[in-house]
Amino acid sequence: MTAHRPTAVIVLAAGGGTRMKSDTPKVLHPIGGRSLLQHALTAAREIQPEHLVVVVRHDRDRVVDHIAVVDPMVVVADQDDVPGTGRAVECGLDVLPADLGGTVVVTMGDVPLLTGETLRGLVAAHVEAGSAVTVITAELTDPSGYGRILRDADGNVVANVEHKDASDEQRAIAEVNAGLYAFDLQVLRRALTQVGQDNAQGEKYLTDVLAVVHAEGGAITAHRLDDRWQTEGVNDRVQLARLGAELNRRTVEAWMREGVTVVDPRTTWIDADVSLGRDVTIHPQTQLLGASTIGSGVTLGPDTTLTDVEIADGASVSRTQGSLAVIGAGATVGPFAYLRPGTVLGVQGKIGTFVETKNAQIGDGAKVPHLSYVGDAEIGEGTNIGAGTIFANYDGVEKHHTTIGKHVKTGSHNTFVAPVHVGDGAATGGGAVVRRDVPPGALAVSTGPQRHIDDWVQRKRPGSKAAAAAAAAAGQENREDQGSA
Repeated sequence: MTAHRPTAVIVLAAGGGTRMKSDTPKVLHPIGGRSLLQHALTAAREIQPEHLVVVVRHDRDRVVDHIAVVDPMVVVADQDDVPGTGRAVECGLDVLPADLGGTVVVTMGDVPLLTGETLRGLVAAHVEAGSAVTVITAELTDPSGYGRILRDADGNVVANVEHKDASDEQRAIAEVNAGLYAFDLQVLRRALTQVGQDNAQGEKYLTDVLAVVHAEGGAITAHRLDDRWQTEGVNDRVQLARLGAELNRRTVEAWMREGVTVVDPRTTWIDADVSLGRDVTIHPQTQLLGASTIGSGVTLGPDTTLTDVEIADGASVSRTQGSLAVIGAGATVGPFAYLRPGTVLGVQGKIGTFVETKNAQIGDGAKVPHLSYVGDAEIGEGTNIGAGTIFANYDGVEKHHTTIGKHVKTGSHNTFVAPVHVGDGAATGGGAVVRRDVPPGALAVSTGPQRHIDDWVQRKRPGSKAAAAAAAAAGQENREDQGSA
């Protein structure tokens, strides 16, 4: 439980984000494995509000569907045709009980680096000061586009003026409004009824609440935040990339402080929901995405991309792409492996060079070392699959399953035509095409005995280098035979 639990958090996510020039709503664009809106909801949940509201409008159904997936307990409020952040907050308040009191926090759906810790600090400062309004502010070297904080001669906050409505003198002010607030809920309700749309944008500004509260004699506190990244929103793809890079830098640095070795932080990407154990080593050009879980002592990379992959302690994965796969303790994967969903590699198992797997359960100590495709298959403990093996799982209409037993040794260049079962301890010959079940301990072969057609090259390719080499070798063998005689 937080020391100062707010009554509600209202997240504003109604804007169209036209500068993104995208068919995807701005708040659904991802960085660090989460949408911008999910980052905002995650920070809000960390302060444990009694009510969490998201105000939506642009592409409403897509945004609401996303909310239902990432935080189904959120209350959705629809903004009407009246434009502006003030009206958005009014719509958010309308879905809360009318007699509700306490502190309400207002945040934005496009400020992905904002943390729960910062929101806790905001609420604590607001409650301890007994203010009607507390606003997060920041000092920027280039405050263009931001609302400016206006103070009186005693340094008290009295109002906010938007950039487009500001005079030249006001635009010279470096302290800006970050658009993040804590309000006394009843004061906010009352003040919003006095806010109009007489401004350059013709919108109902939330920022105008400050002047209304000041005129009523209410206390306004500025909560200064030195970490400007937490106040920066996303308006276009350039800002999306810049904030994504900064989020990743912070994520990578945090894991290094927790005992993870990152050889080249500049080329390593780690999503927000990834979990890493101690003494993990990550080599350059590695991306850990989704909700991947990495155990202790694991070595990853270089040139590896893993999405929603679970890796147990002591495993090693090199130059591999994988998703929705499980890798057992002490197992090795790669280089140049492709793990598709449903791959499960057992303890001390091996998936080697140029191997693709899909829906494959590979037992403890089992090995698929080189140049193979394993799809819709189960491979038993201690089995070794020969180089160049194909599990032919598709008959053109349906997929079928292959089972290879324990401690089986298969020859190189085998094809297992599913559905087929190879018993424990069996073996297969090189080049075998296995179409029928193989009993335990049996040797399966499908090729005939080797035979030779003498002088084929000389007759079929006369005058070629191969024919000349063969003739020379035959002459040498004749001379050696005569000498031994």
